[in-house]
Amino acid sequence: MKDASGLPRSMLVLGGTSEIALATARRMIARRTRTVWLAGRPSPALDAAADHLRGLGADVRTVAFDALDPASHETALGKVFTEGDIDLVLLAFGTPGDQAHDEQDPQAAVRVAQTNYIGAVSSGLVCASALQAQGHGSLVVLSSVAAERARRMDFIFGSSKAGLDTFAQGLGDALYGTGVRVMVVRPGFVRTRRNAGLPAAPPVTTPEAVATAVELGLRRGSETVWVPGALRLVSTALRHLPRALFRRLPL
Repeated sequence: MKDASGLPRSMLVLGGTSEIALATARRMIARRTRTVWLAGRPSPALDAAADHLRGLGADVRTVAFDALDPASHETALGKVFTEGDIDLVLLAFGTPGDQAHDEQDPQAAVRVAQTNYIGAVSSGLVCASALQAQGHGSLVVLSSVAAERARRMDFIFGSSKAGLDTFAQGLGDALYGTGVRVMVVRPGFVRTRRNAGLPAAPPVTTPEAVATAVELGLRRGSETVWVPGALRLVSTALRHLPRALFRRLPL
């Protein structure tokens, strides 16, 4: 069970090799988390992530999970909840795709949408139901500032995150008063090993900064968290900018 700080003793990570998720798990373990489930496709990377967290003193287990196979989600994730209560579910999987390529390959674009939205809706509902059945817990959903408004540079990815963001907000409203809450996290461009060579529009953030923001949001009982916090004002301004002017911005 979570304590008065709002921090979990147990957590389930959907997207067990995500750098943001692992940074968050490390931060939670350093505070009070003792049991961590990493859900992802079986791979050496998933095993290495589990070993790394075990080295920090946590009881770490893995579970086979494929975002692109919604039919398997109830069975795969249900096994986790039968092993004991989960205080925090971190939905951290996703793919940025390749905008230039995906515009010319509709099936690749569909894969982005299936991963980021359909897979998240399926697994999110499975976990929300399990959290509600146990009567407590938090679902933290990693969205993106790209969900705020379609941009020429990444509208396929952005549209999938916009759908996820809206879903998570609605799910939070549906769960209000049940003992389960949903927190949406909207980071800007997060610099990771995976995208180290890609150009990025400022402000650029890090997995560790997102992890810090998640912890603070849990402590505060926040429903929406921006990383960095100044993005909230910037995104509000951009969202209301006339479209003709928005098109002219180097976004």
